[in-house]
Amino acid sequence: MKKHKLSILALAVTFAPGITYAQVNDAATEAQQKPVERIAVTGSRVLRAEAESAAPIQVLTAEDIELSGVTSMEMLLQKMSVSAGFGGSQGNAYWVGGGYGTTQVNLRGLGVNRTLVLLNGRRVVNGGTGANAAVDLNTIPVNIIERVEVLKDGASAIYGADAVAGVVNIITRKNFEGFMVDGRFASTDKSDGEETSFNVMLGTTSDRGRLTSSLSYRTTEAINMGDRADCALAEVTPGELSCVGSASTPGGRAVITSGPETGNQINFNQVVGGPAKGYEAYNPDVHNVDNFPMLNAMSPVTTLGFSSFGDYRLSEETYVFAEVLYNSRKSNQIATPGTLRNIDYAADHPDNPVGEDIRILQRRLEEGGARLFSQNVNTFRVVTGFDGLYDDNWAWSVSYNFGRTTGNDMADNVVNLERLGKAIDPDVCGVGIPCADLLGYGNISQEALDYILFKNTSYGGNEQRSFTANVAGDLFQTRNGAIPVAFGVEHRKERGWNEPDSSIVAGVMNTNRKEPLRGQYTVSEAYVETSIPLLADKTFVDYLAVDFAYRYSDYDTFGSAGNYKAGLHWTINDNLKLRATKSTAFRVPNIPELFGGMDEGNLRTSDPCSGWDQSGADPTIAANCQADGLPAGYTQTGSTVLTRTGGNPDLGPEDADTFTAGLVWNVQFIEGLQVTIDYFDIKIENAIRGVSGSTKLAACYGSENMSHPFCSDATYTRDPLTGAVNFLSAQPDNVATETVSGVDASVFYNTQLFGLNARFNVNMTYLDEYTLAAFAGADPIRYAGKITGGNGSFTRLRSDASATFSSDQWQLHYGVRMIGSANDINADPGDIGAHVDHVFYHNVQGSWFVDKNWTVSAGVNNLLDKKAPFIQSWTDANTDTMTYDLMGRQLYIKARYQF
Repeated sequence: MKKHKLSILALAVTFAPGITYAQVNDAATEAQQKPVERIAVTGSRVLRAEAESAAPIQVLTAEDIELSGVTSMEMLLQKMSVSAGFGGSQGNAYWVGGGYGTTQVNLRGLGVNRTLVLLNGRRVVNGGTGANAAVDLNTIPVNIIERVEVLKDGASAIYGADAVAGVVNIITRKNFEGFMVDGRFASTDKSDGEETSFNVMLGTTSDRGRLTSSLSYRTTEAINMGDRADCALAEVTPGELSCVGSASTPGGRAVITSGPETGNQINFNQVVGGPAKGYEAYNPDVHNVDNFPMLNAMSPVTTLGFSSFGDYRLSEETYVFAEVLYNSRKSNQIATPGTLRNIDYAADHPDNPVGEDIRILQRRLEEGGARLFSQNVNTFRVVTGFDGLYDDNWAWSVSYNFGRTTGNDMADNVVNLERLGKAIDPDVCGVGIPCADLLGYGNISQEALDYILFKNTSYGGNEQRSFTANVAGDLFQTRNGAIPVAFGVEHRKERGWNEPDSSIVAGVMNTNRKEPLRGQYTVSEAYVETSIPLLADKTFVDYLAVDFAYRYSDYDTFGSAGNYKAGLHWTINDNLKLRATKSTAFRVPNIPELFGGMDEGNLRTSDPCSGWDQSGADPTIAANCQADGLPAGYTQTGSTVLTRTGGNPDLGPEDADTFTAGLVWNVQFIEGLQVTIDYFDIKIENAIRGVSGSTKLAACYGSENMSHPFCSDATYTRDPLTGAVNFLSAQPDNVATETVSGVDASVFYNTQLFGLNARFNVNMTYLDEYTLAAFAGADPIRYAGKITGGNGSFTRLRSDASATFSSDQWQLHYGVRMIGSANDINADPGDIGAHVDHVFYHNVQGSWFVDKNWTVSAGVNNLLDKKAPFIQSWTDANTDTMTYDLMGRQLYIKARYQF
């Protein structure tokens, strides 16, 4: 039994990270016969005799990471073929909600909050600047990683909520011994986007314990969007792209609201040296301006991190372990100068040269310069606990996990609307308050700018506390093998908060009004898992087993829920294995979804009952409007309705059903060749979505006898006197359904070529279906094969392939990543940018092993300098910045010293 015990202690890395150390340096132990290896793999907690799982898993080793040339976790994970949709990165940080500069992973395109990220099998606190819903990958430096295991299957029965699309389990180095230092410098061939990283690692082991510590630093410089795209493009003339600018002009675009020229648009002087009070008929070709020079294609980020992982043997069968992780991130972005909208000037206003009433539609405050955004975020995580063996067979582990993220989110050069109102009011300004002349570029004084422009700072954070206890071992032996079991409990508390600047809360800043957000929830869980061998050593059945797992969760916010997982793995022979899983998964509403402040504002809304009695009106809508008591001749008098947004404390969990089936084929007639193919099907019901007020009203009155759930008083109310809608709710609800299916395939081939070690890898994902029904009865939106313009790309085919050749002295790696062809979901067929062909990115890296201590590497990312394709409904830079590379060709060199 001693051999069996040592094997569990040495190899159960995922079940209990602290029990990986054993007396592996003991000469007597090494001389013994090798024991049967028993390990736990990601997606399962039972100890197995082999690293096989019924669920599909992709493993990225430290060598894979080194060869890829990436320096951050987001670069590594977002380039996988299984990633899709939108996840924050340096190239699209401007679009990330809940804290710019945050980076995430999005498996299957189902959303970053449906992918569970673990560190050594345990949860990681959410990142960002407060009340966030996903882990910030910036907090985990790549130099500490031993491997990354990506479970491409639902796993709520194993790990709890959020594991709907899959699990990313990051395993850190723990057996490092010695000292290592490396430095890397990179730049594009346009001499911008410089990146510098520096890492130090120190490790030591003894016959009783281990300790591995690291220090990492990484900083990147900005790449201006104007240096990657000359101007904003659109198909103004059929078949031809032309530069189009923003209608928010620095002179000020206005409409005349009185007199014979009512309705005509004019634009005030925006030419340096032009007539200070000059104006002319607005012409978009003349007056519109380019925004790209005041945006970034790549935003700068600086991270500094420290980590330490260790364990110590207290007795022959008991260990104490600890993990410490600290990360500090500083990131910033730029944005165009603030735009002022819908400001009325009377004809007799001293700044108004028109002689008629006018309304400024849009005026870009160019004199104040670009708006500046920045974030300072600190993340701290510590895990400590005990683990060991009982009775030479049962592995146990207890641990406490504490994580906390705190951050400041700052915005500069933002207009204070309250002060602006005073500065443009001739009856108020002039005595102690500078007057601000907005009509014409350059007319506003620096004194007025200093008065109306502000810097605001918001503060927030996330906190996670959890206690876990796990036990794993064998129940008993059968003629087909042992029946292992794993069970345990977890108690977790999640807390998030965000305190906007007081000026934002008051609604006086030229930005979205926000209320303070504070919320928390607590969950207690228990799980059990087993694997039952059915047959062994039979014809066509080398080994056949079924897996079962069940997890019970009790939340203080919505009650209890249970999830199960069943799996089958069938080893036909040494060359062919079949596998399948069937499971339920769920995602609980995150803190901003539950506790987001109740903001109210007048939002543009269309009332379907306006003109319900007119000829040509929809008969169903007409009947419902009449039944609702609306009088004949009713017409909507305004374009906006008081609408409530924010969180919804009545939300419940999302529910998912997942099925996977596949095979692993070790091709017997080609030594070293392995092929894996897996089918996946995921359906999410009660998915949380925010639905606009106009859409809710249309669905209600378009349903027979107003039977739609959106017809409730909680959705809208009408004024009993006028019949006008006087309240709408656009809070998120459990109303959507999402269905995703497709195929993953991988090919691995290890061989010898020309006296060199050669390794070839290909990973591919084919997306057959991604269908979203935003609410019951809604027409389905089909994302598969589409670029969405705001949620990223859902191309049907994605792949990454690589070839690595190595000798004792050098190593060469070549990689190709492919993003498949797709159609713009918002464009008409035939339009320029409505269809995008396959895009290939080539990367190459060479390494020279100078001696046993020194390694020098150099490489090129995007070797062929592939430009981002034009997308008609682009987000920025005329393309989908969530999918395609804006950096261009990047060259880098790296040196490492190790002993």
